[in-house]
Amino acid sequence: MASLENNKKSNFLVQAGILAAAGFISRIIGLLYRSPLTAIIGDLGNGYYQAAYNIYTIILLISSYSIPSAISKVIAQKLGVKEYRNAHRIFRCSVWYVLAVGGVASLFLFFGAGFLVDGAAIPVLRVFAPTIFLYGLLGVLRGYFQAHRSMVQTSVSQILEQIANALVSIGAALFLIHIFVPDSAARIGEMLGKTLSGQPALYGAAAGAVLAGQDAAYEVNHAMYGAIGSALGTGAGVSIGLLFMWSVYALNRGVLLRRADRDRNHEVESYRNISKLIVMVVTPFILSTAAYNLSTSLNSTVYLKLYRAVKGLDEATVYANYGVFSGKAVTICNIPVAFASAMTSAMIPAVAQLMAQENYEGTRLRVGMAVKSTMILAIPCSVGMFALAKPVTWLLFPQKATIDLAARLLMAMAVSVVFFSLSTLSSSVLQGIGKVNTPIYNALIALAVQTVTLVVLLLYTNLDLYALVIANIVYSGLMCILNQVAVRRAIDYRQEFRHTFLLPFAAAAVMGVVALLVYHGLYLLTSSTVVSVIPAILIAAGVYFVLLILFRAVTEQELCGLPKGYLLVKVAKKCRLL
Repeated sequence: MASLENNKKSNFLVQAGILAAAGFISRIIGLLYRSPLTAIIGDLGNGYYQAAYNIYTIILLISSYSIPSAISKVIAQKLGVKEYRNAHRIFRCSVWYVLAVGGVASLFLFFGAGFLVDGAAIPVLRVFAPTIFLYGLLGVLRGYFQAHRSMVQTSVSQILEQIANALVSIGAALFLIHIFVPDSAARIGEMLGKTLSGQPALYGAAAGAVLAGQDAAYEVNHAMYGAIGSALGTGAGVSIGLLFMWSVYALNRGVLLRRADRDRNHEVESYRNISKLIVMVVTPFILSTAAYNLSTSLNSTVYLKLYRAVKGLDEATVYANYGVFSGKAVTICNIPVAFASAMTSAMIPAVAQLMAQENYEGTRLRVGMAVKSTMILAIPCSVGMFALAKPVTWLLFPQKATIDLAARLLMAMAVSVVFFSLSTLSSSVLQGIGKVNTPIYNALIALAVQTVTLVVLLLYTNLDLYALVIANIVYSGLMCILNQVAVRRAIDYRQEFRHTFLLPFAAAAVMGVVALLVYHGLYLLTSSTVVSVIPAILIAAGVYFVLLILFRAVTEQELCGLPKGYLLVKVAKKCRLL
């Protein structure tokens, strides 16, 4: 029995690891393309894009974003008791659900864009509209395969989605600017050439000269068409992901249908009852996820509208500042959170199946394992971002005018990586065990506190963008506390502290010091950020791995449970660490 349980634990980690790897690769691709895209559209273009994207996210959250998690939970519950026919009927009904809801949401976003955003962000938001319809279908297919504990399909679709997003975003931005702002296109080509040839300093100077020579109208048009191109990339990415997932389903459809047809041991539920079930499950998921993710959109609305009105700032200044915050600092911070998001995708169906079988001890084991795995990665990422904030920012976004501001914002936000990772995971645990309303209440409380904090800081202090940072930390930290208390009460669960938090933090602290020393040492020798920061990160990661083993923060069994974990164990044994 112990061996069987260990195999299940390992399989769970492998599935989560597959999604985490895909999420990490996707985020890296996102970072790589955001850097040249920012060079093309500028901070103002980033501001327009993020303002529209935040509203798009809200509508997406309400309509389709929670579909993968909700559908995977419902289908996993049926699969857990071997109701294969009902599981497939749920899938069919879910498709019709997202077609209806996604269609209405897309139309609302397109025709209501003028009421939701201001100025140049309006056409950007309209370009986002069709993507909501497509994302719903993509979400159902991902949720279906996740319920079957098959994460490879979702992982590949995520990577393909991001690649298509990157290529189309850059290509469409350049094309639209070339058509509608032809002079800008020539200048962008010059700047990009200098950037790609390894001359970031010259690029920064060139970018500054370009911006200085543009009048306000010219700058706005340049930024607007660039942002529209970026929005087209988002839609293209979702389309490619959907095409891939549908192809996979089509190839496996025969096998899945035959298994469903052979299921004669259970009562077949009517589509009417299934529809009610979907609505009853999806609605709390939507409210929970929407409330949790509403913080970003609410922060942007308060900053872009309230702060602009109170301070009397012009549109370009406010949107450009917000572009630095959301397009650079937040983008970098979101990379490690991808592992927590991947863990949630694996967590919800796994926990749902265990709860359907009334296996409470197994549920607690899954939760403890997921939290520990997430913290082992999130804590060093947080410390590393704090220690190497400026060189990492320079490496990814080499715009001289905003490099110092973006780096300081990243340092201040580093702690939120741990909070957001833990709160994201704990919300999925509550959803998986059936406490779907609890994250809603917790998120609403955190939102209220966050909003009051942000408004007070913006009105009565001169913190500007740092008020957004503080609001983010307040929200994520409060969500951590409230969710952890709820999980403890629901399943009588207490997280082991020493190996989950204390030892990884001690190892990460040493790692941070090593990273700084290596970076500054190499920079003195080479005067190159690229040559200095990449080896510093790699050496620091190696030091952290060694310290984790020496501190006995991880066991051989836990390492083996990770994707390709046997290679880590092999290396550790050769180095006589195990």
